[in-house]
Amino acid sequence: MDYATLPLDHILFLDIETVPQNENYSDMSERFRDLWDKKSRPFRSAEETGEEVYQRAGIYAEFGKIVCVSVGMAGGERDHPVFRLKSFFGHDEAALLKQFAQLLEKLSGQKDLYLCGHNAKEFDFPYLSRRMIVNRISLPTPLQLAGKKPWEIKHLDTMELWKFGDYKSYTSLDLLTALFDIPTPKNDIDGSQVAEVYYKEKDLNRIVRYCEQDVLALAQVFLRYRNAPLFDDSQVSSATEWLD
Repeated sequence: MDYATLPLDHILFLDIETVPQNENYSDMSERFRDLWDKKSRPFRSAEETGEEVYQRAGIYAEFGKIVCVSVGMAGGERDHPVFRLKSFFGHDEAALLKQFAQLLEKLSGQKDLYLCGHNAKEFDFPYLSRRMIVNRISLPTPLQLAGKKPWEIKHLDTMELWKFGDYKSYTSLDLLTALFDIPTPKNDIDGSQVAEVYYKEKDLNRIVRYCEQDVLALAQVFLRYRNAPLFDDSQVSSATEWLD
């Protein structure tokens, strides 16, 4: 289905926040330190050690973990649309991923569900799938890609949509929100600071707020693509009952 005509209440907008598996390089086992040294070799200088670039480990599903998954979906009446947010978060990655997987199965059983993220085809969707496998969680239907033809995969990516066939560069969500004059959560923290907020400040709630605002920004960018009215503050709520 064309994204321009896809019912908005069939799209689950999502974002994830990740951190390194361990707070410090030295906390890893000797085997994983060696594996990280090999993994990090292509993107560190000859003078840098694996330990010096360990803060980047959260980007890689083999060395990182998910601490928050935030989702948002449109609802309400045609004359009174709303956008509801919900987050799965905590220190127990397996527990939050199980809850998120249950949500995906429930929603995909109720409607023709599409998932949408920014750079999600390269990051969020595969990261979620890999961490579910690591945690021995069966992949929910919307994340099962094996054997599917490209047009059968119901994944939307606002970065890919912005390319219009141009594959030369990466365009951040922050840049698009600036371009479209949409409020951005990056005025608090950005992705590169999440690990510090998690391990040093121990402020998971701050990460959750940031993740939810990213989901809202994502949905607003999607609406701009459709030349549709944005959600105003009165239409946005952080809720639980709509997904329970």
